[in-house]
Amino acid sequence: GIDESIGTLIRYVEENGLADNTTIIYMGDNGFSFGEHGLIDKRQAYEESMRVPLLVYGAGVQNPGNPVNQNVQNIDIGPTVLDLAGVPAHPQFDGKSFLPLLQDRQPESWQDTIYYEYFWERPFPQTPTVHAVRTQQFKYIRYHGIWDLNELYDLQNDPLEMNNLIRDPAYKDIAAGLRSSLFEWLKSTGGEKMYLRPDGKGGRFDVGYRGTY
Repeated sequence: GIDESIGTLIRYVEENGLADNTTIIYMGDNGFSFGEHGLIDKRQAYEESMRVPLLVYGAGVQNPGNPVNQNVQNIDIGPTVLDLAGVPAHPQFDGKSFLPLLQDRQPESWQDTIYYEYFWERPFPQTPTVHAVRTQQFKYIRYHGIWDLNELYDLQNDPLEMNNLIRDPAYKDIAAGLRSSLFEWLKSTGGEKMYLRPDGKGGRFDVGYRGTY
């Protein structure tokens, strides 16, 4: 049904002479694990959960068929749409336009490093608080509040994240550098201040999960 709807949309654009002034952005809500790493759900920092489909088609795209390999985040979508429309993004936007990447142009500076944070939720107890930092090559995952082993993966040579390098002496400095970068980012964004609220009536999941508190 989604495929048919997208086809209808594209045909309408083309048949009504709008193709030269329309850009279509197609993306998913979030990734989801269906047994990868022995897990389900969407709250882990593995690639299956962190990554989502993102396709851009139409006007403004000058490198059709060529994948963009740089790290792009969902917070970059808004500034990109405004850039396509010729409207400057407000300074409060956290993301930045990736339109140059769609036009086969290299921006003056682009983010090699992105960060991930998930705080434990009572209705989903299987996933602890997780923080991660991802570069083009490496990913460092840190678990908070449980006695568990942190993780380090070489994404270029181990894209399925099967070989945890956190205890490999050869990667000690890389892990330490990513950990330092993660905590610097958490400090600068207020991420060290965990939001707490009392359990019970009025909570987000009070109705659906009544009796679990």
